[in-house]
Amino acid sequence: MSLFRHAVFEISVAKPQDLPEATGPEIAFAGRSNAGKSSAINTLVGHTRLAFVSKTPGRTQLINLFRLRNGAALVDLPGYGYADVPEKIRKQWQGLLETYLARRQALAGLVMIMDARRPLTDLDRQMINWFGPTGKPIHCLLTKADKLTRQEQTKVLRQVRAEVADAGSPITAQLFSSLKKLGIEDAETVIAAWLEQPL
Repeated sequence: MSLFRHAVFEISVAKPQDLPEATGPEIAFAGRSNAGKSSAINTLVGHTRLAFVSKTPGRTQLINLFRLRNGAALVDLPGYGYADVPEKIRKQWQGLLETYLARRQALAGLVMIMDARRPLTDLDRQMINWFGPTGKPIHCLLTKADKLTRQEQTKVLRQVRAEVADAGSPITAQLFSSLKKLGIEDAETVIAAWLEQPL
C-alpha cells in the first residue's frame, strides 16, 4: 500500500494554535518516551529519517506534522512519562498533548505506541481512559516485538487485547517491529480505514 509513501515533513509547533488549518484527517501518534514512536512512523512511511529517532527519551518536545499526498497528516506528539525533564517543560508537553487530542476537529484516531515488553503502563492506561470518551478509535502498536519469542508475542498480544476490550472505545492492538518490518501492512490497513471516514 502506498498511502503513507512520499510523506513530507510540514511543521513543528510548540502550541496547538500554531498548527496549520487541517486539509484532511489527521492520525496522532502518542506513546511513552522511547517506546519507538518515531521509528514506527519512519517504518510506515518507508523513510529512515523523516521523524527524528533518538536513543535519549524525551527528544520529541513539539508536535511534528507530516503531510501525506492525499492531504491527510500523521502527527507525532511529544512522548509522555519521561521524568528527567524540568517540571515546567513536562507540564507544557502535557498541555500540548491534551489540547491537541481533545480539541483538534480533524483528528480521526490515535495510534498508541507501546513497547511490547512493557505494555499498558499506568500512563498508557491514563491515556486510553482520557482519550476513550472522544469515541475516536485507538490502535495500539506493540513495538519492538522482535525482542520477544513467538510464545511471548502471542501472550502479550492476548493480554493487551483482553484488557482494552473493556475500555469503552474502539481499541485494536497488534505486534509491530521497525527492525524486522513486522506488522506494517496490518497497521496501514487500520489507519487507511480511518482516513477514509468522513470527519
